[in-house]
Amino acid sequence: MTINQELLEKLFEEAKGNPRLRTNLDLRTSAEDGSQRMLNTMLPRTEVAIHRHPMSNENVILIKGRLDEVLYEEEISSDGKASLREVERIHLCPEGGVYGCQVPKGVWHTVEVLEPSVIYEGKDGKYGEDGSETYASM
Repeated sequence: MTINQELLEKLFEEAKGNPRLRTNLDLRTSAEDGSQRMLNTMLPRTEVAIHRHPMSNENVILIKGRLDEVLYEEEISSDGKASLREVERIHLCPEGGVYGCQVPKGVWHTVEVLEPSVIYEGKDGKYGEDGSETYASM
């Protein structure tokens, strides 16, 4: 497989047809591959739940588009209630010279898509089997 403009256009068309405004392409080469390696194609207004990966960092490389990777810190109030506070916003933009980032293991994060974008995501553990948590489920 070649990752080229033709493939990206196909993925953008698939994302347009998806109510979630995104689609992904699994890049693993076998069912035995215990990682997550994929292209994630996202359109503006897609909603990615705030989530974390307690067993792995996540590598994000932007291939096309512009988006913000938003990192949060959990705070516990004096009455014991948990909330999130934004601590960093990494503006990924190839034209601006910022191509990717690494989200540390266990850090709450999401993305804000500013224009149609394609990222490469890589982390340890298969999707759904890696202990990932969404903040809403906490």
